[in-house]
Amino acid sequence: MTTVPKLTDALLTLENRVATLTLNRHDLRNALTGSNLIDDIVTTAEWVNQCEDVSVMVITGAGSAFSAGGNIRDMANRSGDFAGDVAECADRYRKGIQRIPLALQNVEIPIIAAVNGPAIGAGFDLANMADIRIASDNAKFGETFLNLGIIPGDGGAWFMQRLIGYQRAFELTLTGRVIDASEAKELGIVLEVVPADELMNAANAMASRMASQPPKATRLTKRLMKMAPRMELKDFLDVCANFQGMCHNEPEHLEAVNKMLEAMSKK
Repeated sequence: MTTVPKLTDALLTLENRVATLTLNRHDLRNALTGSNLIDDIVTTAEWVNQCEDVSVMVITGAGSAFSAGGNIRDMANRSGDFAGDVAECADRYRKGIQRIPLALQNVEIPIIAAVNGPAIGAGFDLANMADIRIASDNAKFGETFLNLGIIPGDGGAWFMQRLIGYQRAFELTLTGRVIDASEAKELGIVLEVVPADELMNAANAMASRMASQPPKATRLTKRLMKMAPRMELKDFLDVCANFQGMCHNEPEHLEAVNKMLEAMSKK
């Protein structure tokens, strides 16, 4: 039986090759700062890359919120991650919340964000770091940093414009307005909106479908999807050829082919 890492402020389960990470500081509306959630997310990201028994990662929140982002009380008090002069504050960002985008960007398996409630500020950015977002009809999204006189210090401006384009990302970021799940779907932020009591079933159904695919080929495909936007076509095709050679020499390839042939013979 695979042992999952012990976390402090989040819950982690593994079932049928799907790892579910639940942010569990509902008393703070799952704020990422002023809690141990940064460490928990990074620990989980590193673990799923090393654990061959995991094929998909689902991130959700306990309680009414997905994540409120930064701890506003700490901001008001200039304490915690927000204390110190310019150099000290910048160092805390690099050693703190900025570890999340770096860790999640390197995750080799599909990440699904099951957004159960408000995803605000860095919480919105956390959702955008996933490959797919499924939202509860209770979910709200807001890139609200400018409302507090700060910038998206966790990389949000990098992720959102790659998701929905520069113009739409610019409008949401510069106005700081909060949108509901329906508008988020119209903008292409979320793939699907479902009733609150069906959220985890919908996320798990998608996760299970992905987890049923050959695991090594799934990881290579995710890597290709991440590489494609930053590579020239010829270089990319060279990588594809090498990855394909690896796949053709894996037992899971023959297993999948034989399964397909068997299904075809029954038709």
